[in-house]
Amino acid sequence: MTREEAIAVINENCGNKNLVKHMLATEAVMVGLAGKLSEDAESWALAGLLHDLDYEETVDDPDRHGLVSAEKLGELGISEEIIHAVKAHNEHVTRDSTMDRALYASDPVTGLIVAAALMHPDKKLAGLDVDFVMRRFKEKRFAAGASREQIAACSELGLSLEEFIGVALASMQGISGELGL
Repeated sequence: MTREEAIAVINENCGNKNLVKHMLATEAVMVGLAGKLSEDAESWALAGLLHDLDYEETVDDPDRHGLVSAEKLGELGISEEIIHAVKAHNEHVTRDSTMDRALYASDPVTGLIVAAALMHPDKKLAGLDVDFVMRRFKEKRFAAGASREQIAACSELGLSLEEFIGVALASMQGISGELGL
């Protein structure tokens, strides 16, 4: 599936603009991590882009989140590697691959970074640095929905928290126009 086809699928399934921005941010982080870890950027991008395809449909039934996406992605001929990562990001299956572990950690870090940007004086990603985001990470009440434990799972990738946040931040800064930040 091409990126354009994936965007069309997202537009068919997701009406919430902030959800779409989250999926774009996760795609960017996954591409950044793929580059850092010498992995396949195209498949990692699709995993990030499509990981919350069913979110609006399963918002009231979170136990199904990821499973409905996996079914839809299977019907679209998406690789089993990507489908497994989508299921693993919501802990329906074990995180077996590097892609699984990357998506698991990347999903919440985007929310932490967006929240940090919104509380920064200029409300832009460009004004953020790793130290600023790390200080927000340590504030447990700040962006409380961004699981610190899940973000810290970046250690499963062989990355320190600072390295991981650096890759995520730089990746999101690279698409700040698309994110409106």
